Amino acid sequence: MQLTLWTYEGPPHVGAMRIATAMKGVHYVLHAPQGDTYADLLFTMIERDAQRPPVTYTTFQARDLGGDTAELFKNAAREAFERFAPQAMMVGSSCTAELIQDDPGGLCKALDLPVPVVALELPSYQRKENWGAAETFYQMVRQLADTTQRRAPRESGQRARCNILGPAALGFRHRDDLREITGLLGQLGVDINVTAPLGATPADLARIGDADFNVVLYPEIASVAAGWLQRTFGQPATKVVPIGSGATRDFIREVATLAGLDADEALSRCEGPNARAPWYARSVDSTYLTSKRVFVYGDATHVVAAARIAQDEMGFTVVGLGTYSREFARDVREAAARYGVEALISDDYLDVEARIAELQPELVLGSQMERHIAKRLGIPCAVISAPVHVQDFPARYSPQMGFEGANVLFDTWVHPLMMGLEEHLIGMFRGDAEFHEDAAPSHLGGSAARPVAAPTAVEATEAEMPEAIAAQAEAAIAAAADSSAQVVATWAAEAEKELRKIPFFVRGKARRNTETYARDKGLPVITLETLYDAKAHFSR
Repeated sequence: MQLTLWTYEGPPHVGAMRIATAMKGVHYVLHAPQGDTYADLLFTMIERDAQRPPVTYTTFQARDLGGDTAELFKNAAREAFERFAPQAMMVGSSCTAELIQDDPGGLCKALDLPVPVVALELPSYQRKENWGAAETFYQMVRQLADTTQRRAPRESGQRARCNILGPAALGFRHRDDLREITGLLGQLGVDINVTAPLGATPADLARIGDADFNVVLYPEIASVAAGWLQRTFGQPATKVVPIGSGATRDFIREVATLAGLDADEALSRCEGPNARAPWYARSVDSTYLTSKRVFVYGDATHVVAAARIAQDEMGFTVVGLGTYSREFARDVREAAARYGVEALISDDYLDVEARIAELQPELVLGSQMERHIAKRLGIPCAVISAPVHVQDFPARYSPQMGFEGANVLFDTWVHPLMMGLEEHLIGMFRGDAEFHEDAAPSHLGGSAARPVAAPTAVEATEAEMPEAIAAQAEAAIAAAADSSAQVVATWAAEAEKELRKIPFFVRGKARRNTETYARDKGLPVITLETLYDAKAHFSR
């Protein structure tokens, strides 16, 4: 256990809740104390679900620990079945209830309910949310799939059928990704047999073996179930996750091979005028994208995909990447080796912050926590991975997968950056009145409140001891007159400030002329009056 202000993943029973909430006709009875009901807010407040998750909590309290908590669970399970009439039930314990060891699976079996009951054993103190979601989905598929039936061989000319595995509740853009990939498979001429867990019923899982192959969109959730389906039904699964233009093309070729289609013809049919991201990435000026240093962090699937997009498709330089998904650490390390960087495998946000501060990238691609870290460090950031906050469950259509997803990624990643022309102009006008570091935002006009800077040493001296300054200047002039050495004039703060108001393209000439005038006149300090005198002198 670790006391922390932030966690990238919840306990494994939250992963089980994500599967139960994604499916239809399923109810989850969770043996948990009253405080664990906070998890409902993840779905109703963060994801903006219109309905509460299909979860019943036993909500035992401290005083119940001296009694029969097992009977409390049995009553809750019985009442949940009578009230919600699910087609299947899931039962399990939260991290706190795990310590009581009441065995929810055995207790529910004793009730002899007339529906399938899937008992979940999720080790809360060794595993986390994504593992819990993967294990729950695997158990649901394994116990509900009809293994007595085998699909008939596909006849010549018959369209191939696939299952789409992985989309779940509380996933990063899962809803929109599913819509995009469903359309892409339709263009390829591939039918959808079952989509699970999102939108699937127990009856759908029973016929999951009827497909020819499986499309795994999110390996963190679906890889274990896909492996069991391959061993049980002989269904191969896709390996490529279609995030980015290049990965989407590879995905189309892989699906075409599994479906017995011509890969080149399938690619030409799917890649139309909507695939704008590659051309956009090539058409912008080089300082906008090329060689921008980027740090990538999040779940393994999105990190590996984002690093490929950043380096190969948008011209960024990947200076660091990492993940909190320890189960997929090998994949992330292999990706890091391709880019010549060291992978950060850690679920401690302080380690991530330290690495970002050390590398000082120009763009951070990460989760909600990396958004906070980048804001503190003054670095642009775009969110690419869960966990995310409410603003990353948009009302609009905003996928990450497919060609439209590549367009969305391009827009999302370049928005935080300073455009090339903008960067060039600000670099040229850096010292101008409207663009220097202390200036108020130019779009606010003259009404903007301007910061009051502390007087510099020269200003303070001029204000407090004008007579001393005058005496010092006279002494310097006298010494210069007696010496053949050349006088090197220094700029008073007020004169330097006035110089910045001169446009940059003539500012250098104005500085040189003023210093020449001061040297000719033997003036050791260039004041505001000296600047005006020099201007009048050289304008004649």
